[in-house]
Amino acid sequence: MNSATIAGVEVSTEHFIGGDRVGGEATFVDLSPMDARPLAEVARGGEREAELAVAAATEAFPGWAALGPAGRAAHLHRLADLIDANVERLAAVESADMAMLLRSLRARVIARGARNFRAYADLAVAHEERVWESNGTLNRVIRMPSGPAVVITPWNAPFMLSTWKTAPALAAGCTVVLKPAEWSPLSCSLLCDLVQESGFPPGVFNVVQGIGEEAGAALTAHPGVRRISFTGSPETAVHIGTAAARNIVPFTGELGGKGPLLVFADADLEAAARKAAGQYDDAGQVCLAGTRLLVEESVHESFLELFHRFTDEHVLGDPRDDATTVTPLIHPDHLARVEGFVERARAHGDQIVRGGRRREDVGPLFYEPTLVVPRSNDSEIVQREVFGPVLTFQTFADEDEAVALANSTRYGLSGILYTGSEERAERVGRAVRAGTLWVNTFLVRDLTAPFGGMGISGIGREGGDYALDFYSDLKTLQILDGTTA
Repeated sequence: MNSATIAGVEVSTEHFIGGDRVGGEATFVDLSPMDARPLAEVARGGEREAELAVAAATEAFPGWAALGPAGRAAHLHRLADLIDANVERLAAVESADMAMLLRSLRARVIARGARNFRAYADLAVAHEERVWESNGTLNRVIRMPSGPAVVITPWNAPFMLSTWKTAPALAAGCTVVLKPAEWSPLSCSLLCDLVQESGFPPGVFNVVQGIGEEAGAALTAHPGVRRISFTGSPETAVHIGTAAARNIVPFTGELGGKGPLLVFADADLEAAARKAAGQYDDAGQVCLAGTRLLVEESVHESFLELFHRFTDEHVLGDPRDDATTVTPLIHPDHLARVEGFVERARAHGDQIVRGGRRREDVGPLFYEPTLVVPRSNDSEIVQREVFGPVLTFQTFADEDEAVALANSTRYGLSGILYTGSEERAERVGRAVRAGTLWVNTFLVRDLTAPFGGMGISGIGREGGDYALDFYSDLKTLQILDGTTA
């Protein structure tokens, strides 16, 4: 087996298909965000590996579906227990591969993967079929597992987001082919080891490593696939959605955001400013971040003073250091993308009020926390997702203008609202177009709640029964009253 030693942990760099490791002649280089040097050479899949993986998932599907919710839940709970037992290994590898803060991975992010498997296993077992009488018949709505599912995950928080998508698919009775992002594939390889150790039947869970345009394209175009779930950019989603449509396959996508962080004069300004400065955590590589700071005009100076004070407390550095709060960007290409947004903003006449440059004194992929005051709301830096440590700052005069600014982009994934008024929280909370809106808090998640975006931020919903329904074909069984077995 080809492998690499990452943070003292041996990690397979091969695919996982039909319960076995599968190599190949082609590879791609996975770079370390800390120094932009090669971290591992990973198997580079394509049409051959996609065909093998879908065939394995197809063969395993009838047996996995026949286990029923309780039988599948036993496997998922064993897997969750193994994740909890391997938090340190998983966190060490993911921090090295993606550069997320190690303390965050240890404390909550990896454990969320275990929670995902337990939550969906229990929800599937607890599901009660809808039953009613009408027109002289007894009616039941039955969930039927839909078949092999392809799951494509992003490079940020790769382990947690892979479990977030595969857990409901497996709990619903689907078999899975996972294609992790090529910039951070290694923690998903460890997940394969835990799946195997927990006794999953071969072919139920498969991983094909590779480049999106090759492995991802082959998987999403495969006629044997019955569900596709993707998290990534709207641009990539267009290609995946087109492939899904050709085979009439249901497709769900969580496609990034440009979330507003609204601050009214009656808010706790210190709490709001501290949360705003916190949007730079993990170098701003968080789709749910409130990247557009929208502050009521009457308090904007007081807010900015607090915001700058809290931002000054950030420490750029090694994600394994407990003092670090801002980590490097994931890849040289992504650094160039983020820098390009700021340079175009500067050329456009937008004001760079802090940051706006690389920090090569810390490492080759670090970028300073940056705040931009745009010339207008039409500026590119306002209207497009940057996905880096770059925020914009605008003011509003009243509630109507605040809502108009919040709703002025094509995105609609999430938002944050700070106010001391329950009535305003209700009014503005309902008016802002976002799949999730937090009031006086951020990133608090209930796994049973629907999650997804409006506009170009997504299609479909994940979370709770919404996800289990997506991975199921719903059948109405209608039996004439008086019919006996």
